[in-house]
Amino acid sequence: MFLDRNNFWIGILVGLVVPFVGYAIWLSLFDQFTEMGWMSTDGFSLNWRRRTTGLLAICMNLIPFHIYNRRRYTTTMRGIILPTVAYSAAWFIYYGYYLVS
Repeated sequence: MFLDRNNFWIGILVGLVVPFVGYAIWLSLFDQFTEMGWMSTDGFSLNWRRRTTGLLAICMNLIPFHIYNRRRYTTTMRGIILPTVAYSAAWFIYYGYYLVS
């Protein structure tokens, strides 16, 4: 299993896959909350849902990062950080104009 190895490439793989899965989970949760009436899109900016979903998906990398931290797998943790920083930079480049202006 992936949790039992201290390898840089496994960290990169986990860091790349977890945000995609997290994005799908958060997107389906937001859709279900909207259908149930718990959440409304009124009063938010046009891209609020995509922006927030992307940020939450990037933050999902904290879960495997914490698991590997408890096991002291520092090499795998370094692998997770690389795609996380790349995703964060891409998110800021794409949505930074909306946040700053």
